[in-house]
Amino acid sequence: MSGAAVPVDRLSSLLDRFRVRAHLFHSGPLCGVTHFAAEPGRGFLHVLRRGSMVVRHSPKHGAPRKVVVNEPTLLFYPRPLAHDFHNAPEEGSDFICATLDFDGGASHPLACALPSLVVLPLREVEGLDHTLALLFTETERLRCGQRLLADRLFEVLLLQLLRWLLDHPEKVSLPKGLLTGLSHPKLARTLVAVHERPGEAWTLELMAEHAGMSRSAFAASFKDQVGEPPAEYLLRWRVSIAQSMLRSGRSIKAAADELGYASSSSFSRAFTQTAGVSPREWLRLAA
Repeated sequence: MSGAAVPVDRLSSLLDRFRVRAHLFHSGPLCGVTHFAAEPGRGFLHVLRRGSMVVRHSPKHGAPRKVVVNEPTLLFYPRPLAHDFHNAPEEGSDFICATLDFDGGASHPLACALPSLVVLPLREVEGLDHTLALLFTETERLRCGQRLLADRLFEVLLLQLLRWLLDHPEKVSLPKGLLTGLSHPKLARTLVAVHERPGEAWTLELMAEHAGMSRSAFAASFKDQVGEPPAEYLLRWRVSIAQSMLRSGRSIKAAADELGYASSSSFSRAFTQTAGVSPREWLRLAA
């Protein structure tokens, strides 16, 4: 395989398996202090259209205690994190806000891979103009299907944001993990293949071949960019898919078969190695 970078769709297979659903819940000005509570499995996407504000967080939650926003800005919370918006009453701020529900909650691959807060001035992110124009138009007055269309537009906005993060990893302090791996032009080819075909008999040699690299170079680059060896990532990805399947009512045997394990017992051992409990016990605790 050639070592030249080949464009790949780095997000579709990931978001097909692990959905993120947006729900519009506010549009218009905010005055005084507005509190947003942390709820399991729930993130937030806020868009400041105009105005200024101060955002505050409790200490020890991985986000700055104080963020000053004084231009049109997008604020993305991929994980539950309580935050307060402080707005001067005489100025106000024009907002649209959505909650984000991640399949699998805190175990969603993107929720794990992103920083606790992403703050991006809208001028930094190319291509958002048309989506935001439609979104603000939909929230200005009540029309048939407004809520559904606004929810879908927020999901489009999130996808555009994730695209931008993958294309500009140097502009945001991304922790080592899935997104830094997908930002690497060669490693992305392997990661996408693993995401699309988790049940394939993946070996280090086959993964390196997909990346167009030698085994040693691939293993070193993967560990450096993703933060763990390829085999460990593959195991965690398979277990994440298995958990999603079990939550939806699929059997342990069905998960073992789809993920390429020779038997339910070998699948259970691999699952327990990563999750710390057996599939049955995990399902009992999740319920």
